[in-house]
Amino acid sequence: MELEVRHLRVLCAIAEAGSLTRAAAALSMTQPGLSTQLRRIETMLGGVLFDRSRSGATPTDFGELVLARAHAVLPGIDALLADTAGAARRLAPPDRVRVGSVGAPLLGHLLLAVRTFLPTAEVTSRCHHSPVTLLDDLTAGRLEAAVLGDHPEQVLPPRDGVILTPLVTEPVFALLPSTHPLAGQEAVRLTELADHDWAMPRHDGDRTREYWSSVCALTGRRPSAPHEAEGRQLIELVRAGLAVSLCQATFAQTPGVTIRPLAGNPLWYRHVLAWHRDGPLAAHGDRIVRAVAAGYLDTCAASAVYSDWRRRHPDAALVSPAGPRERIDHEEPPDPRG
Repeated sequence: MELEVRHLRVLCAIAEAGSLTRAAAALSMTQPGLSTQLRRIETMLGGVLFDRSRSGATPTDFGELVLARAHAVLPGIDALLADTAGAARRLAPPDRVRVGSVGAPLLGHLLLAVRTFLPTAEVTSRCHHSPVTLLDDLTAGRLEAAVLGDHPEQVLPPRDGVILTPLVTEPVFALLPSTHPLAGQEAVRLTELADHDWAMPRHDGDRTREYWSSVCALTGRRPSAPHEAEGRQLIELVRAGLAVSLCQATFAQTPGVTIRPLAGNPLWYRHVLAWHRDGPLAAHGDRIVRAVAAGYLDTCAASAVYSDWRRRHPDAALVSPAGPRERIDHEEPPDPRG
């Protein structure tokens, strides 16, 4: 893990709020998640940054040194980002659309929509595990649009000039070896899953692991996660019977692994489309959302497990805005605690 600008912003937010609880609320994070991130930053820098007590968080002498440097550095970085964002938008060819995406089923649908409504545009794409990094690139003019995602209590922060459009909030499902004893159940309890070794994504960047761990902690169980992996490597660990994990509801069925809903739907994931207010997609935003929503519903139909879940939960996971019951929900995702 290397020190990043966002880590300095986290430290400044804690110092300004005077407590981890208030800072977590300001950063749209959970308090346990912020505590974990602070410990990682302290380990990386080599010293304790804040004295924590019931009355709040007070910078140590070492923390004061780090905060002084952060306050000296961040204004210059903010000015650089603002200047380069404006320059990038002015210099970018009007017929270029650069799209970023996290690992989600919406990228192909978004690219097809862009080609439909901007047929002469040069369209490129790139993927990244962190939605915050992609949002930074969108804000700075390095992207024109992005497929993002977030979780309850970890909603993406608003950015000047960026339109964030939630498409759907869907449940998170269990990912199991096909030979696993729990694979024969219609739904899996999170407490049952916590009894087995997990494969989880890495801590840094995407906050998925932090969210999974915080919800598991609400059940009083903290799963053992000896394997840190993402994408194909995570699937192979599950297929080999070495671990269980979690996945998006639209995860494509793969030989050797089984997808099952979680009983009570304790975990959720929200898909978000984003584009710049002054970018080439702004004039086509509503039509693009409708096209991507229709594509998402096609993806749902291709997943037997998720299709069955949607039939049994007709008032959940409403998609924007393709039909009488499909709408944009600008509220926060469902609270996993009910």
